Amino acid sequence: MAMVAGRRCLQRAVRHAATAAAPAVQVTHESTRREAGRSAKVSDRMLEMTAIDEDGERHVVKGLTGHTLLRTLVQSGLFDPERHRLEDITACNGECEVSIANEWLVKLPPRTEDELDVLQARTFSKLADPHSRLGCQIILEPELEGMVVSIAEEKPWRTL
Repeated sequence: MAMVAGRRCLQRAVRHAATAAAPAVQVTHESTRREAGRSAKVSDRMLEMTAIDEDGERHVVKGLTGHTLLRTLVQSGLFDPERHRLEDITACNGECEVSIANEWLVKLPPRTEDELDVLQARTFSKLADPHSRLGCQIILEPELEGMVVSIAEEKPWRTL
């Protein structure tokens, strides 16, 4: 009888050790798989563009699909976040104006009436340049990989 009790005790100890160790291994494996999945998703969403600053220097910037061009340019240090409003067209004063290279214009959705109004209000002639867009209104998509944008110079009549 003592031998049977000892065997049961040993079996319980083995089962307890196996069940206690299994979740730890599984959780570690699960968390590693989640981290790998997360980094793969971010890398899938990354795209590279070229931004030409006001001095003519080229900068390679990286952005995430779903973010605005303005957010990408602010994060890369090419736009001062204090100078630019929220990414809401009703709060936009047009200071996030950029020029888009010809081959990329057709890949962007057309300007909205609100975007055109802001751009026209910013020009001296009240005619918006066909290459001008607002960085806060351009949502990055995978097909914009390699896009070239130029940061618009400050308008002389706008400086104080």
